Amino acid sequence: MVHIGNSWDNILADEFHADYYLRLREFLKYEYAHYVIYPDMYDIFNALKYTPYENVKAVIIGQDPYHGKGQAHGLCFSVKKGIQPPPSLQNIFKELNADLGIVPPPHGELTGWAEQGVLLLNTALTVREGKPNSHRGKGWEQLTDAIIRKLNERDVPTAFILWGGNAKAKAPLITNPIHAVFKAAHPSPLSANSGFFGCRHFSAVNDFLKRNGIDPIDWRLQ
Repeated sequence: MVHIGNSWDNILADEFHADYYLRLREFLKYEYAHYVIYPDMYDIFNALKYTPYENVKAVIIGQDPYHGKGQAHGLCFSVKKGIQPPPSLQNIFKELNADLGIVPPPHGELTGWAEQGVLLLNTALTVREGKPNSHRGKGWEQLTDAIIRKLNERDVPTAFILWGGNAKAKAPLITNPIHAVFKAAHPSPLSANSGFFGCRHFSAVNDFLKRNGIDPIDWRLQ
């Protein structure tokens, strides 16, 4: 069964034993055996591994993993060092520069954010090569809904960053008034000019955290 290695193991134990997850597990066994699936099976839960439940300050919700070779590694929008940042990530860096004056880094690996408490969670955690949304509706959404509900229950003010339709669909799960929800268009080149550019979410999230006595995120990447 799943072993994340931190507090998420106990928090999500019931989910990992639920019927829907057991069906998802069987589906994934078949998919990984017969197709090229991203990310590597050992990277599926990296978002949870890098950001334990009690460390979460902010949540960025993506759609599903990148579906090209070598890109996805379990953190939404992130690619490992040495991989060319995809267009959506390039646009994220452009907005970060416009908002906070941070020069885009020479790589697209966002583990530095995750280690500071930014949960980089996709709506679905796996995808078939070259087929975006191919693992949609197989059970991942129930698990990621459960993760968001667990975070919603906390008495720690948390920033939820929802870019695009799939992410915004999670908004009804965030009912605790101590949290903040930031919505914008998806950073994809198809929609970034429709409300992502200019959203200034990076500074807004830090302002929210500071108002609540929480250390802000250092959005610079080394």
